[in-house]
Amino acid sequence: MRRRLLAALPLLSLLPPAGPAVAQGAALSARDRTDIQRAEAYLNGLTTLRARFIQIAQNGATAQGTALIWRPGRMRFDYDPPEPLLLIANAGQFMHYDKELRQPSIVPVGSTPLGILLRERIVLSGDVTVSGVQREGGLLRVTVYRTANPAEGRITLVFAESPMELRQWLVVDSQGRTTRVTLSAIETGVRLDRAVFDFNDPRFQAGPVDNN
Repeated sequence: MRRRLLAALPLLSLLPPAGPAVAQGAALSARDRTDIQRAEAYLNGLTTLRARFIQIAQNGATAQGTALIWRPGRMRFDYDPPEPLLLIANAGQFMHYDKELRQPSIVPVGSTPLGILLRERIVLSGDVTVSGVQREGGLLRVTVYRTANPAEGRITLVFAESPMELRQWLVVDSQGRTTRVTLSAIETGVRLDRAVFDFNDPRFQAGPVDNN
C-alpha cells in the first residue's frame, strides 16, 4: 500500500489543468522586486546541481533519493529502493516511470509549474506571475504560477538568503494538493552524464552517473 501511495507523488505536480484559479498576483514592494531579481540571477546562473532530496506528499507519505538538474531543460529524480520510481525531464517532456511495472507517463514540461525552473532564461514576470514573497528565518519564499494558466497550480521556491541557494520547492497542483521537495547535500557546477537524461538511451534506468 505504501508503494502505491508513493507512486502517485510525482504526478501530483503533473496533473492537467482543472479546478479554480490560484490567487492573483501580489502587490510587490521595492524590497520584493529586489529579492525577486536576486532569485532570478541565482537561478539563471545555475547550470548543474546534484543533491539528496526528501519528498513529502499532502497525505504525509514520504520518499527520498537523488536529484539531478542540468539547466536548461533537464532534470532527473531517482528514488531510493524499495521505491521503483524515476522522474526525468528532457526534450520538453516530463516522464514518470515505474521501473517495476515498466509503465511510463509523459506530459509536456510547459504544462507543469516545475517547468519554470528548467527554462533557458528564468524571468519571474510577464508570462510568470508572482503571487507572494515571504521572508522568515533567513529564508526567502517566492510563489509563482504561469500567467496564462493559473488553474494548473503554483510553485513556491524557497531559497537560503545568505548565500543565495535553492533549498526547497512546494508544488500545489490543480486540485490544491501540495508536494514538498527539500534538498540537502547540495553540489552545483558538477559534471553530469547527458545519457542519464535520455529517455531512449538503454542506460537511462541506471542510477545517476558521477563524472567527478
